[in-house]
Amino acid sequence: MEEIIQTEKLTKIYDGKSAIQDLALKVHSGEIFGFLGPNGAGKTTTIRVLTTLTKPTSGRALVNGFDVVKEHAKVKEVIGVVQQHLSLDRDLTVRENMEFRARLHHIGSSDRKRRIDGWLDYMGLTEHANRIVEKLSGGMQKRVSIASSLMHRPKVLFLDEPTVGLDAQTRRRLWELIRRLNIDGTTIFLTTHYIEEAEALCERVGIIHQGRIIAVGKPLELRRNLGLITVETLVKNKETRYQYFADKAEATKYVQNLPVYIKTIIIRDSNLEDVFVEETGQKVEDD
Repeated sequence: MEEIIQTEKLTKIYDGKSAIQDLALKVHSGEIFGFLGPNGAGKTTTIRVLTTLTKPTSGRALVNGFDVVKEHAKVKEVIGVVQQHLSLDRDLTVRENMEFRARLHHIGSSDRKRRIDGWLDYMGLTEHANRIVEKLSGGMQKRVSIASSLMHRPKVLFLDEPTVGLDAQTRRRLWELIRRLNIDGTTIFLTTHYIEEAEALCERVGIIHQGRIIAVGKPLELRRNLGLITVETLVKNKETRYQYFADKAEATKYVQNLPVYIKTIIIRDSNLEDVFVEETGQKVEDD
């Protein structure tokens, strides 16, 4: 399978501290790859290096075969970036923001109008094209940001925590948009600390903790390695313990043999949070 992103021993050090350390990643062309971890784990630093916004301290990274340091101009031609904090001009209209981004990529006037109209329609923004960005909802501003980042038809779209601050309904609408973009041929590199987001969207995930990759694989594979079924027990109303089993039959047998004084028992499907906690002893939401 073709790899559109590759890193080898990628390291970035700030003020003597490693933000990312010896990262080895391979992202397949055409997939939605999720980068999962708590705030401060190194997700945004990784995106900044891969999108040429900051240089690595050591190691190497390739995007579409181009070195992010030596061939940064070529990398920029094949990527789109939507940062966690929107980079739109809030005093301009939706169309003006898209026009500005298209001009930055030297897209000719006739092609520029065609692309803007096309992305407005694709994103469901046509009727809002002449509205000032400042007056749009957070979810709609995010759609404008994505549309602007796609003006030059990038092969890879980097989304840094794209649904932070959005309500559940808006988040799910954005998920559908991300799936649609991927089906239409765009490789998606997505950072998130939302477990359900990674499980709902991503074909594969890389779990990062304190700047290091601790697991990479399909969500189901990572869960299967741990155990597909989780049993939670509350011991003496103080401590919750977790046990993992291959299937419900094993979990049920375990529960039937528990001491009678354990009254609170929950049997559920395992998730990526369980994988992360077992590897690190920390929750994904922890900072």
